[in-house]
Amino acid sequence: MTLQSRSTQTTAGSSRRTVLRGLFGAGAAALALPALAACGSGAGSDPKTVTFGSNGGDATPKKAYAALTDAFHKDSGLTVKTNVVDHDTFQNSISSYLQGTPDDVFTWFAGYRMQYFAKKGLAGPLDDVWDKIGGGFSDAVKQLSKGEDGKYYFVPLYNYPWAVFYRKSVFQQHGYKVPTTWSQFIALAKQMKKDGLSPLASGYGGGDSWTLLGAFDYINLRANGYDFHMSLMRGQTAWTDARTAKTLDLWRELAPYYQSNGGGRSWQDAAQSLLDKRSGMAVIGLFLGQQITDESLRSDIDFFPFPEIDPSYGQDTVEAPTDGFMLSRRPKNADGAARFLEFLGSAKAEGIYMGIDPSNVAVNSGAGTASYNALQNKSAELIAGAKHITQFGDRDSDPGFISTVIEPGFTEWLNHPDDGSALLKKIESQRSRFFTA
Repeated sequence: MTLQSRSTQTTAGSSRRTVLRGLFGAGAAALALPALAACGSGAGSDPKTVTFGSNGGDATPKKAYAALTDAFHKDSGLTVKTNVVDHDTFQNSISSYLQGTPDDVFTWFAGYRMQYFAKKGLAGPLDDVWDKIGGGFSDAVKQLSKGEDGKYYFVPLYNYPWAVFYRKSVFQQHGYKVPTTWSQFIALAKQMKKDGLSPLASGYGGGDSWTLLGAFDYINLRANGYDFHMSLMRGQTAWTDARTAKTLDLWRELAPYYQSNGGGRSWQDAAQSLLDKRSGMAVIGLFLGQQITDESLRSDIDFFPFPEIDPSYGQDTVEAPTDGFMLSRRPKNADGAARFLEFLGSAKAEGIYMGIDPSNVAVNSGAGTASYNALQNKSAELIAGAKHITQFGDRDSDPGFISTVIEPGFTEWLNHPDDGSALLKKIESQRSRFFTA
């Protein structure tokens, strides 16, 4: 998918979250949109053909995936029959699609979303594929490609980091130093406010409340570590835990430095305020770059990892949502599908894709980076050095829980942040609706 569709998850005018509500948990089995469910039918069991279900309906990913399938055909002699579906329909239909006659290989996401379908037996294990491609991936990427049973179910293609972005010229003008600790971060925010800047760009209105998760995730990861954060996201730990209260206390310390009226602003408008030098920093993903229309500005954009809070955890985790591929539970051409996935996980394939869609970062360490811009190179270094890679709130947890409980709760709380006890009790009262013991 394109950078725009990845960051908003929809076409223009449609909420990123409308396609996620009910996708997992109790609502998953009820999804039944025929457009995608029909994709896998009609191909038979031709040993020379592999079917591929793609959510890359926009121009750039469509072209990039076509380049991949053409290259695979030249290498293998196998033909890939691609069924392209627009991103929203793919999202809405995925459960019924996988329970019907899906394509041999299909696009999807790492983390909880992959593990959900693996646990339900709606995807095939890929350990044999990983025996051949595993050398090109970090331990963190391997970790997020596995199901709960320890088997591989996912072949990654690209990812992109969340970090704290800023304009280098603004830092140079005011003599700001990049903070590495929480106390330095707060001190910098205070100074920016004194200098007439909005320290942190903020835009979570009009369906963009998902952007709030970036700050929450990082504060929780830095204060309490990867294991606790993932336990919380998976519904295994109570939200009334004292460690979560600690996260909200820290977030409340940062809240006064958010750009005012964030609930009345989109994430794009917030990003623009950073580009226009009205805001000093933004906790956001690499997709910030899509707001740049004047290419001369691109070299002035930089980022730093979210600062350390507890030295025990340092900055060892990076939020880097990862997209890639899965194998259907009963592929019509299992051997051909395995060969296709081996190719998709290769450095060559990632190089081909990035040559057409430069808005992402390849995850195979052997992929060429000659075409990367400075932000891509720095992004690749940040992700490669991570001990853990998380996938962002709605990918690491049940999307329905995030969109109907967490996001509204955070949005309301940030308007008048208190000790968070009432919010955490409210969230905890809803946890059992989405997670079973």
